[in-house]
Amino acid sequence: MRLPLYLLLLLSLAAQAESPAVTKVLNLFNSLNQAQAMKASGKPAPKVGFTLTESEVNEYLRHARVVNPRPGLDNMRVQFYPSNYVATLVTIDFDAVEKFRPGTVPTLLRPILSGKRDVQVDVRLQPANGVTTFSVEKASFESIRIPAFVVEQMIAVVGSRQKEKYDTTKPVPLPFGLRTVSTELGKVSGAN
Repeated sequence: MRLPLYLLLLLSLAAQAESPAVTKVLNLFNSLNQAQAMKASGKPAPKVGFTLTESEVNEYLRHARVVNPRPGLDNMRVQFYPSNYVATLVTIDFDAVEKFRPGTVPTLLRPILSGKRDVQVDVRLQPANGVTTFSVEKASFESIRIPAFVVEQMIAVVGSRQKEKYDTTKPVPLPFGLRTVSTELGKVSGAN
């Protein structure tokens, strides 16, 4: 089957529109997927390691939001620090979260946590043996602190609404067969 010329042109333009950072991340995902498929078929899989800067990750997150919108999330930026500490600025649709699971946003906070709001959420990852858990270190909206247990409930609700159906109350498998992941100032690294 031949694709119409205009469709080929559009696909070509879309491929050219990807930034070098997005291309780097997509190539990494492809390499990890190939290694995972080889391992699943009983073949020796190549070791794939990576290091990404936070600017590369943020560029990919902008791209991913357009290509694959996420229910309840509108935007996300990350900053990496040593010892698996990740600071995030997330635009959360609190009305969607409340619609997904009524009562998630405490009554006292509903007047300020409604609609789409930017929330600072800092987490510490605890990756081990291909899975990770996390703890909310601190969270705030403007200058108002949000209790960690409230944020953890919101993360669980939003995670359960994703196509992957994340259950953040249990260890979450690292994607693409990754076994390790770690952060340092401005960077994240990992390997399968």
